[in-house]
Amino acid sequence: MGLKDPIRVVVTGGAGYIGSHVAKLLVKRGYEVLVIDNLASSSGKNLLYGEFYPLDLANEEGLCELFREKMPDVVMHFAAYIVVPESVEHPLKYYYNNVGNTLRLLSAMQRAGIKNFIFSSSAAVYGIPESIPVEETAPLNPISPYGESKAMVEKILRDMSLAGELRYVSLRYFNVAGADPEGEIGPTYTQPTHLILRALKTAKGEFPFLEIYGTDYPTPDGTCVRDYIHVMDLAEAHILAMEYLLSGGSSEVLNCGYGKGHSVREVVKLAKAVTGIDFEVRETGRRPGDPPVLVAKVEKIKRVLGFRPKYEDLFLIIKHAWEWERKN
Repeated sequence: MGLKDPIRVVVTGGAGYIGSHVAKLLVKRGYEVLVIDNLASSSGKNLLYGEFYPLDLANEEGLCELFREKMPDVVMHFAAYIVVPESVEHPLKYYYNNVGNTLRLLSAMQRAGIKNFIFSSSAAVYGIPESIPVEETAPLNPISPYGESKAMVEKILRDMSLAGELRYVSLRYFNVAGADPEGEIGPTYTQPTHLILRALKTAKGEFPFLEIYGTDYPTPDGTCVRDYIHVMDLAEAHILAMEYLLSGGSSEVLNCGYGKGHSVREVVKLAKAVTGIDFEVRETGRRPGDPPVLVAKVEKIKRVLGFRPKYEDLFLIIKHAWEWERKN
């Protein structure tokens, strides 16, 4: 690519679930990684790769000082609050962190002259899509403050890009699951809200039963349908996005999924098959903010980035997550 060597990458939230997997892959590929995390949502157990800086994103001066000293080529931004029901109960907390602290990060970047940005966005920006699979051009209509916070940042990035202030790739994640196949890192949540992790922790006996929220959705078996992506395929997408920007690519918004939907009941059945444990499942009412079906249209990321997933199998995703859970 004719780029200076090594490329220096900042990973905010790099002690967290997705950020730590991306940091590992970056280091393995020979990139220099600076991890920024305040450890508010993480134990720090996954801090195995990169140089760690215990900074809070609210500290714009500290960020600016670090950026001016290290002059990174790219900033990858993962640090955010992510629990949809909590965002409904505590919207200001989500806007302050997910939007306010992202503004401080972008301001520090601008002051230091750093112009390449990879944003950790979400399919939550779509709300309840009008058509499935959902395309990147679909209207943004989030139904939770979490989704709204991601959509707000995307609008800020678009405006900054149009003004020539930065170039970015916004990756809209669908349901991320699984763990490092080598078993070094994985999710460290003690109270997970994501279905696969919750099911596996129930199989381990950490929860007495698994709840299925809503069985009357307009889907084949009445439960919500989601598009699951392995965390290592998602990490690969981030590196491809970064290389695309560093090679002169223009700003883009891309879905990150497999374009395949699996219902809650399907996931539970597979989790029981992987673990060999017939854990208790209870059915209850719908949760606020849950769309019936959320499946990605993925042609664009394949075309723009040449994205070719390696772990496109739900059984394998659950298996890697279970191997991590058993070890930890």
